[in-house]
Amino acid sequence: MSTLIADATLLTLDISEFVPHRAPMILIDNLLEHQPDNLLTATHISKASAYFDQAINGVPNYVGIEYMAQSIAALAGVEAKLIGEKVRVGFLLGSRKLQMHIDHFVLGQTYHTKVKRLYQEPSGLAVFDCQICHQDHVVASANVNVFQPRDAQAYINENQIESSNQ
Repeated sequence: MSTLIADATLLTLDISEFVPHRAPMILIDNLLEHQPDNLLTATHISKASAYFDQAINGVPNYVGIEYMAQSIAALAGVEAKLIGEKVRVGFLLGSRKLQMHIDHFVLGQTYHTKVKRLYQEPSGLAVFDCQICHQDHVVASANVNVFQPRDAQAYINENQIESSNQ
């Protein structure tokens, strides 16, 4: 958790600088605003969008949970950059109070995802309040639980050993 605020120059960097994913699995397009414990991102729906479905002329609403998760990852990436650390991998653990008020994200429209950290443990376990908005209307919301260990590879290796011993 950082008390530093990203400046406009940092926010104009390519989203791949903040999210530990590679194209085509980067689903959010850019960062709009940053405050301590908060980030606002934008996602523009095009025919090139991951999970675009011609039958519905958009992206299914369930992809919204990934827009939320990647916005949380982008917040962690911004915070890492602000203190000179590398961007680390995190894990989506689950969600509570998930509400989808639309059937799909519509072709040609831009959606804004707001993430706000509600709680974070030193271990890396955190809870975020997330909203996806379209023209100032909330179209999806959830409390999202994530985990970002200091060393993701060591964590994965440790859990693989435990699984193989069971």
